[in-house]
Amino acid sequence: MNLSFNTKLAEGYTSNSQIARILTENWVLSNSYCPSCGNLPLNEFENNRPVADFYCRSCLEEFELKSKGGKLTNTITDGAYSTMIERINSDNNPNFFFLTYSRDWKVSDFLIIPKQFFTEETIIKRPPLSPTARRAGWIGCNIDISKVADSGKVFLVKSSKVINPKIVNHFFNNTLFLREKSAEARGWILDIMKCIDEIKSETFNLDEIYKFEQKLKTKYPKNNFIKDKIRQQLQLLRDKGMIEFVGRGNYKKVKYANI
Repeated sequence: MNLSFNTKLAEGYTSNSQIARILTENWVLSNSYCPSCGNLPLNEFENNRPVADFYCRSCLEEFELKSKGGKLTNTITDGAYSTMIERINSDNNPNFFFLTYSRDWKVSDFLIIPKQFFTEETIIKRPPLSPTARRAGWIGCNIDISKVADSGKVFLVKSSKVINPKIVNHFFNNTLFLREKSAEARGWILDIMKCIDEIKSETFNLDEIYKFEQKLKTKYPKNNFIKDKIRQQLQLLRDKGMIEFVGRGNYKKVKYANI
């Protein structure tokens, strides 16, 4: 994987946004692969397609690209809020590639967040445009990736280091089971994943995860058996290989380094 952009493609262009779009999209087509099946190259949809930018001809996964210069931040600017909410709740929402690049046009970070990790909580509504704006009243949105569980942030390139494609493939496919869950069931699993992320140590026990009981009770006020629900989700995550049970109510997180 060549982390440098082909800057010759931008010759003759003066718009920075147009230059960035041309270079980043070309880089993905020339260097990326499908995180699901490993097939390469990815294929590009026709211009101005409202749903996605790329797709895999082999497994038919679809991808949208968001790119920006500088460091990877938690907030990524997106389009219309209502459109984005509609998309993440639909059956054909794409996976998202996030790409950052340096001033010398080299890839710094390149990650994918699978579509099953997007919820309405990850989409932040921006204030409407002022009455004097050309699109007065239009409401945009930001994507807040800090609200995405760590298991949903699969890096292909991290801090200018290329990640082994086998690792990428493992972590992408390891969470596909979430797509088969109802919205409520998926929400519970994602919430427990986030609780686990907030525990900073590599291992944790039931008492530590039970500390999130009140937080979860606030979100699920009709559920009177929060601890039972927590244990149920831990068992599911263990069965899926996303955490390890090490005995006596103790668990261990599964990280890239464990694969």
